Amino acid sequence: MNWADFSSAEPDLAKTAEERFGAFTHHVLATLRQDGSPRTTGLEVRFLNGELWLGMMPDSLKARDLRRDPRFCLQANPGEGQGMGGGDVRISGHAREVTDPEAKARYTEEVEPPEPFHLFRTELTEVVRTYVEDDTYLVVQVWKPGEPVRTLKRT
Repeated sequence: MNWADFSSAEPDLAKTAEERFGAFTHHVLATLRQDGSPRTTGLEVRFLNGELWLGMMPDSLKARDLRRDPRFCLQANPGEGQGMGGGDVRISGHAREVTDPEAKARYTEEVEPPEPFHLFRTELTEVVRTYVEDDTYLVVQVWKPGEPVRTLKRT
């Protein structure tokens, strides 16, 4: 399921997620190293033409990780201080490298990334938003493909 499918299924959560990621340029990507241990690195993301795109420098460790094992988790930059306006948003899924020259050219026209670069299209497996409501409740919204958003509240 791509970003357009998710946005169609859960427009409010998708809008909130895009706003959180749009608030800052750099976010945190988690991938899996060859030995299976986690690796976290900074990353810029783009929501464009119904897709969530991950672009990265050539032969970067995160690109190598995703080529070997496409599973990822992406966390929106929490920002400065303790505000976290809009809450914390995490997206998990599989990243598929785009090798089609026409698809990369369309992306390049829109984004103008430094060349050369790796480009990955994402397939979502989970979107999670966590925020504080009324200074009382920790609210966790969880979405998975084929399921409605599940909301949990804790005091």
